[in-house]
Amino acid sequence: MSKKVFLLKREALEPGQVCKVETDGCPLAVYNVDGAFYATSDVCTHATASLSEGEIVDGDLIACPLHDGQFHIPTGQAMAFPCTVDLRTYKVIEEGDEIYADLEQESEAATAAI
Repeated sequence: MSKKVFLLKREALEPGQVCKVETDGCPLAVYNVDGAFYATSDVCTHATASLSEGEIVDGDLIACPLHDGQFHIPTGQAMAFPCTVDLRTYKVIEEGDEIYADLEQESEAATAAI
């Protein structure tokens, strides 16, 4: 099963940036990590904070703006206390200059990490 939703145009998000996209009532954080796009839940698993308001650090980690816990963007893995529960990730589909997410599938990196 697939539920593909439009996120944004490629040029809307520069490398090293994160933004929030609300789609089908689901808040997503969308990241551009050195030209590769990723999508995760926008809500931190430790406390209710918007990860899209955080900062990308060390290349591929998102730091929560509330308590500075960190998640590995490609896999959603919790990397730094107080975050201990992994983040939900979504498969990203690139079609030309448009970026989509499949809300029914985990990211390929998260699936490979299992």
